Amino acid sequence: MARAAVTRETRIPDLDFVQELAQQLRVDGIRMSTAAGSGHPTSSMSAADLMAVLMARHLRYDFQDPQRATNDHLIFSKGHASPLLYAMFRAAGAISEEEMFTYRKLGSRLQGHPTPAIPWVDVATGSLGQGLPIAVGIALAGRKLDRLPYHVWVLCGDSELAEGSIWEAIDKAGFYGLANLTPIFDVNRLGQRGPTEYEWNTDLYRRRVEAFGCDALVVDGHDLHAIDEAFSRVREASERPTVVIARTIKGKGFSELENKDGWHGKALPKDMADRAIAELGGVRTLRVEVAPPQPGSPAIQEDGTSVSLPRYEKGAKVATRKAYGDALVALGARATVVALDGEVSNSTHADQFKQAYPERFFEMFIAEQQLVAAAVGLSVRRYVPFASTFAAFFSRAYDFIRMAAISRANLRLSGSHAGVEIGEDGPSQMALEDLAAMRAVQGSTVLYPCDATSTAQLVQAMAGAEGIVYLRTTRGAYPVLYGEGDSFPIGGSRVIRQGQADRVAIIAAGVTVHNAIEAAAQLDREGIAVRVLDCYSVKPIDRQALREAARATGGRLVVVEDHYPEGGLGAAVMEALAAEPDPPRVVHLAVQGLPGSGKPAELMDAAGISARHIAAAVRKLKD
Repeated sequence: MARAAVTRETRIPDLDFVQELAQQLRVDGIRMSTAAGSGHPTSSMSAADLMAVLMARHLRYDFQDPQRATNDHLIFSKGHASPLLYAMFRAAGAISEEEMFTYRKLGSRLQGHPTPAIPWVDVATGSLGQGLPIAVGIALAGRKLDRLPYHVWVLCGDSELAEGSIWEAIDKAGFYGLANLTPIFDVNRLGQRGPTEYEWNTDLYRRRVEAFGCDALVVDGHDLHAIDEAFSRVREASERPTVVIARTIKGKGFSELENKDGWHGKALPKDMADRAIAELGGVRTLRVEVAPPQPGSPAIQEDGTSVSLPRYEKGAKVATRKAYGDALVALGARATVVALDGEVSNSTHADQFKQAYPERFFEMFIAEQQLVAAAVGLSVRRYVPFASTFAAFFSRAYDFIRMAAISRANLRLSGSHAGVEIGEDGPSQMALEDLAAMRAVQGSTVLYPCDATSTAQLVQAMAGAEGIVYLRTTRGAYPVLYGEGDSFPIGGSRVIRQGQADRVAIIAAGVTVHNAIEAAAQLDREGIAVRVLDCYSVKPIDRQALREAARATGGRLVVVEDHYPEGGLGAAVMEALAAEPDPPRVVHLAVQGLPGSGKPAELMDAAGISARHIAAAVRKLKD
């Protein structure tokens, strides 16, 4: 028989009530997935006891105020168990039964995998192995910055424990002593196509967790007393995170499906769902008054401090990666700006921020997935994270960047050492795909400045931008082209030289701007006038400036970039002008083959993007 709803006076329900609540969560997960015709009810059923104990007796959360600074955080790293999460929201009174039945329907915020379209969801999950790394960033904020008592709980599936990103997260959680973080491993033995890698070998998981510097508690995931005791213990931890490793049964509660393979990701047919609901004790309408969080405010608050950007003398040679570090230090005057790096900060120049603001710098070492994930977690707590590494290495974290866009996270990513311009290190270090990759991210901004002045201004603009913002910086030092009064709005461009007699427009960004200037000077001596356009904003690109350049030159454009031909600056230019009534003629100079080692000038020349190649393309196109 279902128990009555919990009142505010009985804030901590007893375990008899929790048992009924767990059955309700199972029943509602079945109901909504069967109504939708899809979903993951059996994956939800295995973790129902864990989540019932958590929400009824240990979670501290104000569903009326999801932005409350001291709320706990609950992340479903196994995002496919969304029926369980949404059933919890119904039990908390956050959503109605009617909304519950909109699950997976067009226009519903109850999507197949959770997203922040729901105010009680911090980040999008569903690409496995991501929820726990992001939670590390949230826990870092709580322990190192906010200094608030909120706890971060993460439900992980055992299939995703094969992901390296999970162990990057456990490692960094142990390294930083994140006692305010509790991963909960739902070890139900069965994955999508059969048994998981280690099935019910919970002792193996325990040894791995402990090897990474964390504590572990192994429990029967259906023993409410054991779960309750474990959650009480993790709340008391002060030095290290504790991982709760729970042995569970997939499909728990319905004898026809318990520990049965072949039911992953399948909704129960109506007749089977009816039998399951009957065996689980029928539909319930229990309501849980989740305990409120403690009062408190973050130790760090945005105080409106003004930022004074570095200044550079025209003609001085400064690497844009150095200007990134200079500008980041300047932005550090704002208390909510934080920086992260992947053990290359002496090359990205993020180490300058570390020296100035060590308490707001987080070293993620050579763990790029965790680097991006921690930045996402810090953004959940409304910090302004700048994450830097070599541009090529962001490719290892691309799925995290893609998912961050679905989360509507605000990330600032700086990729240094891009293109063949890096020189002798060779192709393993040369980002030649990054512009294409970052442009493809939904709602992203992609910036590629050519000098120190524009870099500093764009770094400041990044701090106030929304979404995923990527800055590509150059290894070598090049002359400062712009003065203090020049402006660089996102979506803009700069005309470096132009005249009434321009025959061709050279479109460049980053290092190739300098090659274009050299080519233009050479052509000028030959009596060939050209326009040079610095497209520092690759996305959004300055379509109006491109149109004007095409109009002024009779539709003759040379686009030159230190990137593979696919998806970079050339693609951005051609996409912007493809719908024009009279599209321009475009010659596209890019890195065509696989480069090797050499000096920067040699490599750019071999790739066909040096000044002499640009000049040759102009001569061929001008008539």
